[in-house]
Amino acid sequence: MARAYPFAQVDVFSPEPYRGNPVAVILEADGLEDEAMQRIATWTNLSETTFVLSPTDEAADYRLRIFTPTSELPFAGHPTLGSARAWLENGGVPGTVGAIVQECGAGLVRLRHDGDHLSFAAPPTVRTGPLDDEYLSRVVKAFGLDPAHVIGHQWVDNGPGWAVVQLASAEEVLALSPDFTAFPDAMVGAVGAYPEGSPHAFELRSFAPRVNVFEDPVCGSMNASVAQWLTRAGVAPERYTVSQGQVVGRSGEIAISVDRGQVWVGGATTVLFRGSASV
Repeated sequence: MARAYPFAQVDVFSPEPYRGNPVAVILEADGLEDEAMQRIATWTNLSETTFVLSPTDEAADYRLRIFTPTSELPFAGHPTLGSARAWLENGGVPGTVGAIVQECGAGLVRLRHDGDHLSFAAPPTVRTGPLDDEYLSRVVKAFGLDPAHVIGHQWVDNGPGWAVVQLASAEEVLALSPDFTAFPDAMVGAVGAYPEGSPHAFELRSFAPRVNVFEDPVCGSMNASVAQWLTRAGVAPERYTVSQGQVVGRSGEIAISVDRGQVWVGGATTVLFRGSASV
C-alpha cells in the first residue's frame, strides 16, 4: 500500500516566482529505499529531487539526500537552500536560533536563516587548480571558443565535478551556444564580469550533461566554488551578486559574501507547491 509523504516544490534563487531553479522535496522520508528515491527523481525530471531524513550525526538538524534524474550527489547548492526552506515550513526547528546544520554526502553543511533569507556555507573543494591542457581543449571546443578568449580556468569541484572557464565579459558568457556531442561527461561552466556599475558583478552559466542536465538554470554549488576561486584570487570583492539563467528564461540572483574567510551563498527561497507524495 502506498504511503503519503509531505511534499514541497521550492523555487530557489529568484525573487520573482517561477523564475528561479525548482527543487522537489520529499519530507519525513525515513524508510524510503534508494531505488525508490532514484525512481522518483527520474520521474520528476528536475535537475534535483531531495529527501529529508532524520540525522545520523547529533550535530545536524536533518539529513539530506540529493538525486539528479540519473544519480545521487553528495552536495548541491539550490537543493540545500530549497530543502531547508521546505523543512522549516514543515515545522522543522533548528537546534540553534538563526542557524541550520544539514547532514549530507559532503558532510555537515551550515546554513544561516534570517526571515526569508537563507544562505549556506560553501563546502571545501575536493579539487582545485588550473585545468589540464587536454580537458581545457575539450571545453574550448564544446563552447566553440577561440582559446585566446579564455582569460582564466580552474577546477572548482566541491562534489559534482565542476570545472569553469573565465571569459572577458558577461556578454561573451551569454553568447555561448555549446555543443557537448563529443563531451557528454562534461560538468563545466563559464563566468564573465559585467561592466562596473551594473546590477550584478558576474554572469555565470552551468552545464551538466554528465547528469542529464544540459544547462542548470541557477546553480548554487558552482557559484559557491567559483566564488571561493575568484575571491581568493582577488578577482571578486567580498560581497557581490551573480546573474544566472537568462538564456533559459530564468531570472536567478545569487548573493555572495565572505565572512572571516568563509564564503556564503544565498538567495530567495519560495515554496510554490505543497501537498503529499504517494510512494
